[in-house]
Amino acid sequence: MGIGKWVAGGIGIAALGAAAVYAQYRDTEEPDFTVVKEDRAFQLRDYPTIVVAEVTHSGSRRQASGASFRRLAAYIFAQDRPEGGEEIAMTSPVIQDRVQRDEKIAMTAPVIQEETDTDEWRMRFVMPAKYTLETLPPAPEDITLTEVPARRMASVRFNGYARRAEIDLMERELTNWIAAQELVPVGGFEYAFYDAPMVPGPMRRNEVMIEVASD
Repeated sequence: MGIGKWVAGGIGIAALGAAAVYAQYRDTEEPDFTVVKEDRAFQLRDYPTIVVAEVTHSGSRRQASGASFRRLAAYIFAQDRPEGGEEIAMTSPVIQDRVQRDEKIAMTAPVIQEETDTDEWRMRFVMPAKYTLETLPPAPEDITLTEVPARRMASVRFNGYARRAEIDLMERELTNWIAAQELVPVGGFEYAFYDAPMVPGPMRRNEVMIEVASD
């Protein structure tokens, strides 16, 4: 099974309702980055420092994803702030990765290995560029506001619902591409999801990403 199956980009989709949903979300703010190299569905990107809100939950990736998304959404939409305040605009992508046992949680985004009931998964919402750590509304104790330092990321883009088999395939494809480019990976895989849940699978944009050494 090759990568071509997953990069069709929704070819042949004719449903007007699906197109309307897609149009609603295509203008959502995304982090700025510079494309260093592009090769089919692969990109090598330089990201500047970004500010994120992050939370960690245990369980399978999908279980943790639902709990984390609801928790972060409650923060940005001012649903659990005693002082209330302005809502924070939703951005994309939503980034998820698996917490490494010896990891110091200071980096972001996207770590696919065997999932167990004791896995810990971190989800990050990228904050709009207008905010700094000083200007963001205070977060509840279980949500961390932090800066992700500038870094170089290798990514592969694919469509679909990002099921386990799809993610496994994309990890292998990205690993092979990184090796072919003679890049050195740093850390684990991260998963980036760009669309709202109601967007049909063939129109969804997903990415597997991993930091690589910049030199």
